[in-house]
Amino acid sequence: MVDQLLISDEVIPPDASQLVTEDDTPVDNFASEKQQRLLVSSLYSALPGQTFLAAANVGIYHTANQPAIVPDVFVSFDVQVPDNWWEKQHRCYLVWNFGKPPEIVIEIVSNSVGGELTEKYQIYEHMRASYYVVYDPNQQLSDRPLRIYELRGRRYGELEEPWLDPVGLGLTLWQGTFEERQDRWLRWCDRQGALLLTGDEQAGQERQRAEQERQRAEQERQRAERAEQIQRAAIAQLLSMGMTLEQVAETLGLSRQDIESMTQPYTQI
Repeated sequence: MVDQLLISDEVIPPDASQLVTEDDTPVDNFASEKQQRLLVSSLYSALPGQTFLAAANVGIYHTANQPAIVPDVFVSFDVQVPDNWWEKQHRCYLVWNFGKPPEIVIEIVSNSVGGELTEKYQIYEHMRASYYVVYDPNQQLSDRPLRIYELRGRRYGELEEPWLDPVGLGLTLWQGTFEERQDRWLRWCDRQGALLLTGDEQAGQERQRAEQERQRAEQERQRAERAEQIQRAAIAQLLSMGMTLEQVAETLGLSRQDIESMTQPYTQI
């Protein structure tokens, strides 16, 4: 009897051809779009070689016969977009195809009616996303710009520290410039709080290191040149006092060959 019930209750995934994978409706503002790009791009730049999928404004179908939910950003580890991503069933995140929900979903609050702490909270909790992040840059929902919820059993509990231990990522608020825009940004960080850098930031650091190395090499060249000038002057002075090359070499702690290479008019033996 139990086996018959299990067979009869089998869930058949919906036909992907009937799902709305994109509706071409522009809904985001400049600030949210730039913040989404920062979160996604820095993750790919900072975690080369790791298998994960990070995306912005891509729908997640989590339950059969229910519409998709579209987080501002999501991250799912140990999965990748299939090569044939233009096919209908691969254009968005179908939980039953990937085998699990994303570990992290992020909502960026742009007004007070988006349902981030009500409807969306309940959906992500039911979907069993491990972490739900609510970033409220203008503090429209409360005086707290950042909330992180962790799935504990069947319900979300709020994290006291912005560290997502199982996935090895942290979140921090950073005051700085991204793509020529000075603002406060939500950034990924490591356990010590160091930012995960974008590709541009990494390239900038590399240019800075290269410039520092160039300056160090130039300073070393100038130091060596000054030292040689001092030696040449000392050699000239000692030779003018009647010393032989051997005596000058012994006095200065140099070889005769060194002395000869630095002397032009002096040819004493």
